[in-house]
Amino acid sequence: MALTLSQRSAQYTTSPIRDLLKLIEQPGIISLAGGLPAAGSFPVDALRAACAEVFDTQAQGALQYGPSEGIAPLREWVAAQLREQGIAAQADEVLITSGSQQGLDLVGRVLIDPGSTVLVERPTYLGALQAFAPYGPCFADLDDDAQGALPTLNAPAHRDARMVYLQPNFRNPTGQTLTAARRAQWARALQDRPIALVEDNPYGELWFDGPPPAPLAAQLPGQSILLGTFSKVLSPGLRLGYVHGPQEVIAKMAQARQAADLQTSSLTQRLVLKVLEGRLLDAQLPRIRALYRSQRDAMLAALERHMPETVRWEAPQGGMFIWLSLPEGADATALLPLALARKVAYVPGTAFYAAGTAPRNTLRLSYATATPEQIDTAIAHLGDVFSQTQVRPLTEGVLNL
Repeated sequence: MALTLSQRSAQYTTSPIRDLLKLIEQPGIISLAGGLPAAGSFPVDALRAACAEVFDTQAQGALQYGPSEGIAPLREWVAAQLREQGIAAQADEVLITSGSQQGLDLVGRVLIDPGSTVLVERPTYLGALQAFAPYGPCFADLDDDAQGALPTLNAPAHRDARMVYLQPNFRNPTGQTLTAARRAQWARALQDRPIALVEDNPYGELWFDGPPPAPLAAQLPGQSILLGTFSKVLSPGLRLGYVHGPQEVIAKMAQARQAADLQTSSLTQRLVLKVLEGRLLDAQLPRIRALYRSQRDAMLAALERHMPETVRWEAPQGGMFIWLSLPEGADATALLPLALARKVAYVPGTAFYAAGTAPRNTLRLSYATATPEQIDTAIAHLGDVFSQTQVRPLTEGVLNL
């Protein structure tokens, strides 16, 4: 006998990226698909030492329940870091979450009603779409140019917007960064409007030549919700993130998360605080930036060597991704089985579009986990596969992701 599920449950769908990861577990596959941090970047020794110290000195607190908002010293550490970026942050405006994905879900819970208009970049982060969709929003795409998403808030589809979701720094999936001038335009456009700016910043510390412009939240106090994570700079397995926003919004988020998991792990919070107070990031961040920069450079060089002239891309200044555009008429989803047959995986771009017709000739590559040698081999194989589009564009998908 089938049980009756809620209407909302129909909005919970599987991630095409996670479905793809199941397909690429076979030996020999070079994955340029998942946006996973490089396992070699994890500070294992520092975390091991910090864990021993926490158990030696804070065992009872680390193994006990804690406040839903997060432990006070960690909230203050986050607030202090945000103040250095120009945001007038206080500890009571910070919520510690079980990864920034939980932060996105809490944003949806407290800000989105059925039918609320949510403005998103085109393309945008798939995980945000998954987090927001169960709450019944109407997604509306933002146009963009070389400087990033355009603040076209007077467009008919945008006038009643409840919320704008942006990833200003090294956006997933395109790698694009919102320029300082465009951030200022957004701040002016949003000022005095009842529209929440949700600024998602998982990659902001992964810059190569210089830090990105100051957060938009610095220009929109009281109107911005900023999400951050320790997944990309320490380890995703720690599942630790944070949200900064107006105190009344943070309080509502804390109440909402009590119904889900009560709190973020006390042990994890104390462990991370210990390594942060020991200034681990002073050594960790330069090492990660150098690693990802070398792998980005390897991928850019391989693309120049092996891609057909009709394939287009731009060099990201940070983050983990390069966005490719194939010739018009090509179908990245239909080409994926051919790539998998050559032992290479990528993510078709259609997964990252919220509204309207998604172009089928785009795809996302990640350089974070493959070695330079693997990157060159994988891009050479993809170059061979994509060269087929010069003769016979593929328009019908043959793999259901």
